[in-house]
Amino acid sequence: MAAAAEPGTRAWLGDGSSRPGSPACSPVLGAGGRQAPGHSFRKVTLTKPTFCHLCSDFIWGLAGFLCDVCNFMSHEKCLRHVKTPCAGVAPSLVRVPVAHCFGPPGLYKRKFCAVCRKVLETPAFRCEVCELHIHADCVPFACSDCRQCHQDGHHDHDTYHHHWREGNLPLGGRCEICRKTCGSSDVLAGVRCEWCGVQAHSLCSAMLAPECTFGRLRTMVLPPGCVRLLSRNFSKMHCFRIAETTAPELGDRDDGMDGSAALGPGRDMPAAPESSKQTLKIFDGNDTMKRNHFRLVTVPRLARSEEVLEAALRAYYVSEDAGNFELQEFPLPSPAADAQAPGKAGSGGSAEEDSSRGSGAREPEAWVIRARPRTQEVLKIYPGWLKVGVAYVSIRVTSQSTAHSVVLEVLPLLGRQAEGPESFHLVEVLMGSRQVQRMVLADEESLLQRLRDIRQTSLRQASQTRFYVVESRAVAPHISLFVSGLPPGLSPQEYGSLLHEAMATKAAAVSVSHVYSQGAVVLDVTCFAEAERLYMLARDTAVHGRPLTTLVLPDVLHTKLPPDCCPLLVFVNPRSGGLKGRDLLCSFRKLLNPHQVFDLTNGGPLPGFHLFSQVPCFRVLVCGGDGTVGWVLTALEETRHHLACQEPSVAILPLGTGNDLGRVLRWGAGYSGEDPFSMLVSVDEADAVLVDRWTILLDAHGAAGAENSVLDAEPPKIVQMSNYCGIGIDAELSLDFHQAREEEPGKFTSRFHNKGVYVRVGLQKISHSRGLHKEIRLQVEQREVELPSIEGLIFINIPSWGSGADLWGSDSDSRFEKPRMDDGLLEVVGVTGVMHMGQVQGGLRSGIRIAQGSYFRVTLLKATPVQVDGEPWVQAPGHMIISAAGPKVHMLRKAKQKPRKPAAIRGDAVPAPEGSAK
Repeated sequence: MAAAAEPGTRAWLGDGSSRPGSPACSPVLGAGGRQAPGHSFRKVTLTKPTFCHLCSDFIWGLAGFLCDVCNFMSHEKCLRHVKTPCAGVAPSLVRVPVAHCFGPPGLYKRKFCAVCRKVLETPAFRCEVCELHIHADCVPFACSDCRQCHQDGHHDHDTYHHHWREGNLPLGGRCEICRKTCGSSDVLAGVRCEWCGVQAHSLCSAMLAPECTFGRLRTMVLPPGCVRLLSRNFSKMHCFRIAETTAPELGDRDDGMDGSAALGPGRDMPAAPESSKQTLKIFDGNDTMKRNHFRLVTVPRLARSEEVLEAALRAYYVSEDAGNFELQEFPLPSPAADAQAPGKAGSGGSAEEDSSRGSGAREPEAWVIRARPRTQEVLKIYPGWLKVGVAYVSIRVTSQSTAHSVVLEVLPLLGRQAEGPESFHLVEVLMGSRQVQRMVLADEESLLQRLRDIRQTSLRQASQTRFYVVESRAVAPHISLFVSGLPPGLSPQEYGSLLHEAMATKAAAVSVSHVYSQGAVVLDVTCFAEAERLYMLARDTAVHGRPLTTLVLPDVLHTKLPPDCCPLLVFVNPRSGGLKGRDLLCSFRKLLNPHQVFDLTNGGPLPGFHLFSQVPCFRVLVCGGDGTVGWVLTALEETRHHLACQEPSVAILPLGTGNDLGRVLRWGAGYSGEDPFSMLVSVDEADAVLVDRWTILLDAHGAAGAENSVLDAEPPKIVQMSNYCGIGIDAELSLDFHQAREEEPGKFTSRFHNKGVYVRVGLQKISHSRGLHKEIRLQVEQREVELPSIEGLIFINIPSWGSGADLWGSDSDSRFEKPRMDDGLLEVVGVTGVMHMGQVQGGLRSGIRIAQGSYFRVTLLKATPVQVDGEPWVQAPGHMIISAAGPKVHMLRKAKQKPRKPAAIRGDAVPAPEGSAK
């Protein structure tokens, strides 16, 4: 957007004359209608056509109005319809302050910053939970208006309203009211509810009912009113188990500059100013001076002090009356200099200062904005409970006003006069974009002095600070910490002693509530400080040489779940296949409740099953390859007796290389960027089927006549199988691929490359011959089976092997039953080598049919490569016993019919999240 100021014409939204922030135009929450959003508009001359941020149409000639603070551009005819608040007053409109979770910086094409409204041309940040996109240097000015995904004891409620996010809609998005296009790739326009996904124009959104029904995915979403987490000292990143990254604070650069432009923040360092202009460094308080974090403003050299002050306030998105502030020179002048030049003390409007600017006197290194001392102020007090008729009440505070006197004055205004003031206290809340901090004020705290101290520290923090009157009820702390990486098979007492020895846990505040045989426990902690200490300490703690993993888990209030609610538990392995899991993690966190989405590289599947252990009905979505699916199914088998829903149905989003189980269940050969919302709809419409699960007992002892035997030091172990088990050449190729991926994981980022590696290792083994039939013995149903001359023996449970090949074949055979994946039988097939395997995968041949049964005993006479569901290893000589694992697993098979288009359902349209293909 290129605009040049045209002197003269100004229009302050509000009453048409008052400075934004004055009582005449301050937005009033809860007043029924959305009032003036506090923009500071001026008429501009456009050097090229641009777009209106309200109607998305072109603005031509002199018909444009630009907000000096947030760069909102509007037609003159659209001015009176503007409902979007200015970035300077947006914090005051936040209903419930909730911090954001900013992920690592990235390049986001055709996206716009939510603060300065400019296009994201450089690496920027996005929230992992909502659709907020923002420049790095705009992060400190973002509102703490993320989605409220759980109850935390502050403003808990059961009815949820639409959570609107402006702009960055898909091009094809249509308004729910007028059905016209509301998305734009040229400007930040339109709004979208981040729970139900409904889209609308800013004006049209006021016509929708305020209550949100969670849209098409409402039965799959874990309702935020049914999740409780007293987070207190934990950040949102900790609560949602998101890997933390460092988002820079204001001006966090090596040179201390963040490149702010004259009319608001910019993205690049400004070019050398013209000879008639100058660039000044501006600080907003002691905090930015201490850290040398400043903003840059460019003003004419002959600019009056009032104009410089207004430019400085705009750079910090301060919309209050400029008369309440002044500029002081920084570094602060010495007392001697003050005595010689008393007019240079930064009074903001002195004639001496104006003359010094024009006469070429020494320019200060920087300026700091200071609030003028006030003898009284109007303070907004917010109720700490939601069921009240007003959003806040305004009272006047003086030097005699204390926190106690304010509570006394506010209670009658909020209808609580019958209750004594000793039952309430005043809480100061700093609504930072990345963390919301609360502090209880002492009864004798002077409110006027407290406001002065906050402004002295930072004007930006002052605009993000609220005061709440809350009930003084005692909150019983309860935090659940999931700790994994411990030795398996211990008792609760042994785990408690082990953790006390490793981390000096306090017995009075910490107890072991759940134990999992895999080496994981859940700790109930009744002290916030102790929970935070244990969480941070566990990051650097190892037990028996294994590092610990600690997660903060909420409580699911299962009794409050709606009757038709069947939430989806999502597991994502970001390392599977083409490494697309990172984008899917972000997409599913935004489409669902982030508490129901788990990163398998951070604690595995056990934390998810523990969180859902009391949910009476739920489903599971596994995003990964066949090995990942087997991992989750094994964890489900081991925790089944802990679950209220002991047989949840499992769907697959295939991210691996082979994805044979995903192919059989119609989920496709592999994920290639489909819309995640459509994938969730398909899961919701999928059909339940049964699949056999098999147990494989691996016993390296007692192999009579074993050659090249190893020491009897390897204990017996049990593995679970769903797809197939390979012995010999098939497992050897899989093992070579696995080792190559472990050595250089960064190269295995595409399914095409992975298959190329398989081909390469196969060609290296094409002349290999070891005579596997001489090294193993096979019994089927207690009957010895003679093996033909083969190099590989494969037990298959599903009609797909090696990325979709039919190893058994389709020819009828009277010796065997027709294979099914739920018939309780395994098919045994042999291959003669790499050439034979290639012919099978090309559809030219089938494998050698050997046997069919439900109980198998394989004797390995030598150390032999073995793979189960794509996970390979070298098995020592011994026995392998394969038998049915008991209950069949309930899987979800994608329905044949295409899912309904999201846009066809009113109120359910959801655009493709960032990172998904269009």
